[in-house]
Amino acid sequence: MLKGENIVCISNTTWYGEYTKSTVQLMSLLAKDNNVLFVEYPFTWKDIINTWRKKQKAPVMRMLGLKPTCEQISTNGNGNVYHLVSPPVLPVDFIKIDGIFKIFFGFNTFLYRKRLKRKLKQLGLKDPIVVTAYNPFYGLSMVGKLDEKLNVYYCYDGMGTRRHGKRIFPMDRKFSTVVDGIVVTSDYLKEDKKEFNSNSYVVKNGVDFSLFNQFAKKAVKDKERKIVGYIGSMDHRFDIDTVEYAVQNLKDFDFEFTGNLRNKEIKERLGKYQNVKFFPAVQPGEVPALLAKSDVGIIPYLMNDINKNIYPLKINEYLSVGVPVVMNAFAHLPEFDTQVSVAKNKEEFVKSLLSEVNNDSDERIQNRIQVASQNSWQAKAVEFADVVETLMNKKL
Repeated sequence: MLKGENIVCISNTTWYGEYTKSTVQLMSLLAKDNNVLFVEYPFTWKDIINTWRKKQKAPVMRMLGLKPTCEQISTNGNGNVYHLVSPPVLPVDFIKIDGIFKIFFGFNTFLYRKRLKRKLKQLGLKDPIVVTAYNPFYGLSMVGKLDEKLNVYYCYDGMGTRRHGKRIFPMDRKFSTVVDGIVVTSDYLKEDKKEFNSNSYVVKNGVDFSLFNQFAKKAVKDKERKIVGYIGSMDHRFDIDTVEYAVQNLKDFDFEFTGNLRNKEIKERLGKYQNVKFFPAVQPGEVPALLAKSDVGIIPYLMNDINKNIYPLKINEYLSVGVPVVMNAFAHLPEFDTQVSVAKNKEEFVKSLLSEVNNDSDERIQNRIQVASQNSWQAKAVEFADVVETLMNKKL
């Protein structure tokens, strides 16, 4: 297990939030035996304006230096993480002309790098291992600029054009070729990244098993109306057509959706049915108890080229509380073949929901829990650390 190292995480997510993040889970656990500096998602001036208008939450005072830019956070892994907020940067993704984009983005990375290097010096964190989490734009700009001993690209999803446009693809490919190694969360992503970097490894997502297992089902409950549960972001990945078909054909089932509603069409189409309820997002610690109320959990992602890269966090969360799972065939996950129902179309989706509910048993509940117990974040952190050590030995 990795010990005594200085780790800098260039993240594409925030530390805090309404859903579990693999980057946060891994860094929390690695911080027990290493010094970890987590660099928060680079907020823009647009985020500041939206925060002032109460449309979102961003750490404005820390971004502007009116409060400490770096704080120490105690983690569930019995460690401490340095949490650094970068200065506000310019929103540049809308710029179509590459030459102009490079000028303004170069200014952004200058500000980002300046604050990061200053904090590394203040904390005495020398020769860091840099882990860039799904952020090739800023990761590429930092390569060789932080006196790092190792540069690792942590890629937990396929690249899409929704935010950065088509320029994300050459940036991702270039970054993949210059790092010392890549860690991905699915077998499909590994095959993709191996084209650009032979040092590509898989560390699949995990679950906070000790937390979720506290709320695990003990036995199948006899209920008049069964609950189909979904907890998580409802966004562009969500297969509305399949879910609506299930809602229409299973009128004696209650469908409950909890999470951040990013795609308004989901509620517009599903909210009109009497057996559908929507609830606001909850904190990660509240998720296990809610999941345990469900008689079956669903992962209704669209089957497309982007989603086939996904290893969903939800799958182990459902299993940890003993809940059966029905998902679309958006990704190839053979390790769950005996535990999860995979539907290739909306008709199969409905049949699978009925089958999982009607054939559930106390024994199947315990089998699901046993499978999930092998996928704890503690185990995944060890795998991740082992990969980093392997890459360091290769570089010697």
